Amino acid sequence: MAAGVGSFTTGTSCMTSTILLIDDSATVLMSMETILHRAGFVIAKASSGEDALAQLQKGLKPGLVITDVHMPGMNGIDVIRKVRALPGYQFVPILVVTTESQQVKREEARAAKATGWLVKPVQPDDLLKVVRQILPNG
Repeated sequence: MAAGVGSFTTGTSCMTSTILLIDDSATVLMSMETILHRAGFVIAKASSGEDALAQLQKGLKPGLVITDVHMPGMNGIDVIRKVRALPGYQFVPILVVTTESQQVKREEARAAKATGWLVKPVQPDDLLKVVRQILPNG
């Protein structure tokens, strides 16, 4: 197995759970998409907070939102606040996956009503474990 790549569980039990990934890094988006898609999740991607909000306003209904914190334009904390302000999104789980490890940022995310926090680099098995804990049918 290649370094940094964990095992994947395949299946179709998660196919109804769409996950919206938000990150300005194309590499991170591709990596997380691969991990989650192989596990059976449907993936929508956004390269910015603005793009993510536009997709949500156009009718995308994810079961989970995963966002980075540090992005140009709208940062991840602002994304969380704006998603929470949308009708019907008060209780959609939002997971922060970021290189940021400062407690102050975690507290900001918690205050904005983030569901969870993972620090990059995240091992595939760790990401899948958290996603499956958050999503009811994950």
